[in-house]
Amino acid sequence: MNLGDLFAFAFQEKRDCVGLEYETADHDFVAVTFGDLDTRAGRMLHALLRRGVRRGDRVCVQLPNGIDYLDLFLACSRLGAIFVPINVLYREREVGHIVQDAQPALAVAPAAGLPIFPAGTPLVALESLAAEAADLDPVESPVRLPGSEPAAIVYTSGTTGRAKGAVLTHDNFVANSVNLTACWRITSDDRYLAVLPLFHVHGLANGLVTWLAAACRMRLLQRFRQERAAHDFVDFGPTLFFGVPTIYVRLLELPAATARSIGARMRLFVSGSAPLSPRVLEAFRALYGHTILERYGMTETLMLMSNPYVGERRPGSVGFPLPGVTVRLADPDGSVVAEGEVGEVQVRGPTVFAGYWNDEEATASSFVDGWFRTGDLARCSADGYYTLCGRTSELIICGGFNVYPREIEEFLLEQTGVIEAAVVGVPDEVKGQVPVAYVVGGPDVDPDALQRACAATFAPFKVPRVIHKVSSLPRNAMGKVLRQDLAR
Repeated sequence: MNLGDLFAFAFQEKRDCVGLEYETADHDFVAVTFGDLDTRAGRMLHALLRRGVRRGDRVCVQLPNGIDYLDLFLACSRLGAIFVPINVLYREREVGHIVQDAQPALAVAPAAGLPIFPAGTPLVALESLAAEAADLDPVESPVRLPGSEPAAIVYTSGTTGRAKGAVLTHDNFVANSVNLTACWRITSDDRYLAVLPLFHVHGLANGLVTWLAAACRMRLLQRFRQERAAHDFVDFGPTLFFGVPTIYVRLLELPAATARSIGARMRLFVSGSAPLSPRVLEAFRALYGHTILERYGMTETLMLMSNPYVGERRPGSVGFPLPGVTVRLADPDGSVVAEGEVGEVQVRGPTVFAGYWNDEEATASSFVDGWFRTGDLARCSADGYYTLCGRTSELIICGGFNVYPREIEEFLLEQTGVIEAAVVGVPDEVKGQVPVAYVVGGPDVDPDALQRACAATFAPFKVPRVIHKVSSLPRNAMGKVLRQDLAR
């Protein structure tokens, strides 16, 4: 099955139903039917063919959320071209690396964004391409694509080196959306408020693809804006929302009456892309009347685990493996760890990517005996719930003892007035590394008092050497803390 097969329900059975409301530059919304989207995709496919794009070619796209983004993704998926989304915040160096690596047949960006692409890139301004497509007749897909065909190359954030392109197949996207629609009970009756950037797999695979698979109604925002959040929720009345922890922290600032009104219409709030503080989960439940469903995935694997839709959504846990996903926790020598012990998450399943684009060495080193090594650390409880403990690259070894930053971060977040916390390892001549903490909080937050609280709670090697109070933590577009910027 390819993505076209997956979307057939929307484009055939729901053709006359409004499927999308997209935001204009002046924050109005335009409603279009699934049939309209189908026609637009056929016209964009025609435009790409006229420009010489063929099956297997890469098409780089650096665009904000909008209907043109959908047109290009759908056109590429029908043509067999490989869609390469680029973070809209990337500048010349980052864009240049992706273009050099992907070698696209075409790159699309707004006219104002074209100058940051390297010389020689086959470029077209979105405005010109969209106008060209609007004047063409829609055409059908020229090929029948197998599910194993690459659908997208999504570049990792590159926090530990140069970004690598994860090759995601039609099968990967299909398996992911089938799991989510089944496990999260997503149907055509839902109303999905989309605020996450479509250049990331959270917004693209979980959001866009699953929306079309379910054929529900989506309101697509350019981005999440705290100052408009109450209006966006109340005006649209969503039943389904995907967010990252920083968004949920901001939603806690809405008035209680507004939160109750939003919660009365909602069916499911989902959080991912970064750890959700148990304190935020509990505060959100009290304010909105909903327990946020936390899940776990990554660019290379799409969704791997989820707390249950029906059953306990355990604070701090990412739940159980999704259908078809097999998980083991391994120590550095590859042995499976004992129950309750921390090990690296290694996985198999239908959503695991095909490998890194143009990088056989990185692909080979990421797999062991057919298991993908995620680089994430976790422990599993006796009743099967997995809890993430950080990244192998974040592990702090202090005097020969393992220190897991998330354990300390969660304790700091429990302290009155602390809003955000991050713990990193810094070099130490005697102990090799020592933990250092950074916290964001109100005026009553006292770093010395926090350090004393840590000393009363943890073994000495876990106590942060220093706790810095800062105005904010550096984060990427999906809300993940950029620890390498703190450790400098």
